[in-house]
Amino acid sequence: MNYFDGHNDVLLKLFLSKSKNPINDFSNGNEYCHIDYPKIIKSNFIGGFFAIFVPDSEPDDDFFSRMNTPKYDFELPIEISHEFAFSKTKIMIEILYKIINQSNRKIVLCKKGSEIEETLNNNKVAIILHIEGAEAIDKDFKSLETLYELGLRSIGLVWSRKNIFATGVPFSYPSSPDRGEGLTSLGKDLVALCDKKNILIDLSHINEKGFWDVAELSTKPLMATHSNAHFLTNHSRNLTNKQLTAIKNSNGIVGVNFATAFLRYDGQMKEDTSLDYILSHCEYLIKYLDEDSIAIGSDFDGAVVPSDIKDLAGISNLKNFMESKGYSNILIEKIFYKNWIDFLKKNLVK
Repeated sequence: MNYFDGHNDVLLKLFLSKSKNPINDFSNGNEYCHIDYPKIIKSNFIGGFFAIFVPDSEPDDDFFSRMNTPKYDFELPIEISHEFAFSKTKIMIEILYKIINQSNRKIVLCKKGSEIEETLNNNKVAIILHIEGAEAIDKDFKSLETLYELGLRSIGLVWSRKNIFATGVPFSYPSSPDRGEGLTSLGKDLVALCDKKNILIDLSHINEKGFWDVAELSTKPLMATHSNAHFLTNHSRNLTNKQLTAIKNSNGIVGVNFATAFLRYDGQMKEDTSLDYILSHCEYLIKYLDEDSIAIGSDFDGAVVPSDIKDLAGISNLKNFMESKGYSNILIEKIFYKNWIDFLKKNLVK
């Protein structure tokens, strides 16, 4: 079964690694990344959104363990400067380019849906370059042009912090996503620019007011690359029924997130999490969207995922589990790759 993923953070993992040669680690396989080239081959991974996220500091070892309490409410991290974010973003883009070169062009950076289709027809891996948080974009949008030329085609206006464009949701359970103000005037300008240049906008980390601002301003289908159903898991990072209805009405798409804190009904980030939770969110999203508007945005290399999956090589375990629960091959194919490919062919046209 082919697999196309809506979100991973492997570029950040390689950037932060202490390895002398992280590019070789990716090419030859390693134990510290959920995704590498041998796992790509083993999993029939045909492509996905490769995110670039710039942390304000090296992530804490206990970041996820702090989610293993009955309630938690993280403060938003400090804002980072454009200069800092832009410099780190360019380094991670360079890592991606090196990965592509070392793959002998078996991995391809795609800038439009037709290129994705051509890449897949040639049995190569199609990559969409995404930034998670728009801090790398300056207030005059000059760096947006630079990043666009480098291949950027998808933007999350925020990660879970504030910037000059919008405010992200904190990591909070139990909590509504209605936390903080909506888009700034610059944020509204950025939405208009993304629509004009046909850059996809990801709504996964934005707060609810920001979500509705984008929904009102953007002429494009609404996309949440890695989010789950708030009704099932009362986490600030998940989507309410009203948000899901808006996504459906726009002919949008949602990628189910494997991060266990957004799957489990207790909001905790634990590896010991049944795959039943993934199916529960899939079934709920199918109810509110339809079976053509649900996909996967695993959050590999950016979260704790269920131990029964463990990493990209274990994605077949989810397929087998779905089959054991009566999911048809047609529905599994839609969730695993076809819905993302169809969405990108329709909406990534420049």
